[in-house]
Amino acid sequence: MLQFLSLLFYFLTPCLIIYLCRRFTFLNKIGEVLLLYIVGILVSNLVIFPLGIGDSLHGIQDALTSMTILLAFPMILFGSDFKNWKLKETVIALCIGLLSVVIVDIIGFYIFNDNQNGFEKIAGLLVGVYTGGTPNLASLKVALDVEPDIYIFVHTFDMIISFVYLVFLMSCGIRFFRIILSRDVTHYTNENKQDVIGASEADNKKHFPKTLASLGLSILIIGIGMGVSLLVSGKVDDMLVLILTMTTLSIAASFLPFVKKMEKSYDLGMYFVLVFSLVVASMVDVTSIDYSAGVNIIAYITFVIFASLMLSIIFSKIFKVDADTMVITSVALINSPLFVPMIAESMKNKKVIITGVAVGVIGYAVGNYLGIIVSQILK
Repeated sequence: MLQFLSLLFYFLTPCLIIYLCRRFTFLNKIGEVLLLYIVGILVSNLVIFPLGIGDSLHGIQDALTSMTILLAFPMILFGSDFKNWKLKETVIALCIGLLSVVIVDIIGFYIFNDNQNGFEKIAGLLVGVYTGGTPNLASLKVALDVEPDIYIFVHTFDMIISFVYLVFLMSCGIRFFRIILSRDVTHYTNENKQDVIGASEADNKKHFPKTLASLGLSILIIGIGMGVSLLVSGKVDDMLVLILTMTTLSIAASFLPFVKKMEKSYDLGMYFVLVFSLVVASMVDVTSIDYSAGVNIIAYITFVIFASLMLSIIFSKIFKVDADTMVITSVALINSPLFVPMIAESMKNKKVIITGVAVGVIGYAVGNYLGIIVSQILK
């Protein structure tokens, strides 16, 4: 019964938030994603309604985070405009993002290293996870022979502080960076305002068959991606292979005439992103964490995430990279390409999605190399 109620909560709450944002201007200014983050954290940590706590729900939460974002990924790319993708700016932003993480990680090593033996391994882990993602973190644990307790500690606080980083961006960071850096006005068109909360009931009914077809095509692409992943790596969930395959197929599909007519595929994809946001937030249990252990490691992780963001701003100012491109690049590297649609929705700028996805996929590919190189240099 609890599992059924939790599913209803996860799938119906975004609908309520969408309605409230449409109804009240001040809520719309906060944004659906940030509101769902707040709801998720409150629900997971209130004793009176602990949906986010309990072994019986962890399986559902894990399944929903994987299912919703994988379903959303192709449908969002179907609605992206790849003809106007700025390749040169993407390459510059990628180089800025990678360089910022590596420089800050090395500086942080000398600041926070308390003569702990093997601290260079932690430096390697952080470079890997903040230029790639969790798959790189897991790979580097083996490659660098990191002790299990250190790995679990780093992984836990990586998720917590990365979560805080996302909340910071959505609450005030994006607006602040748009003041500091230039804005590409071509990103902000009427098309971007036609999001999931803006469609009429009649319009939704008219597009329902095509939207349903986009869901079916998304499932097909996921299946092909898993098949390719199994053939290449022996695992159906190798994220590098899976995301690369799904991205390639989704981009190719977006040029097909019948896919172009699936005008609401982006909206349905964003609904799944909202569900994903709520589930992720509800998995944060702030009461079960031992914050006293490894304070220097926590400070190191925090420093790498936020100092690399600040350094990216400086480089972006020098090389004239606009604010949204800088932010989406940072998110793709610090979090993963799977979080790109969430931040693009918060920015109301879906045209930077392809930049974020491209940067994130390349980050997956180079994360292990950079992590090992930095660890060996510091050793």
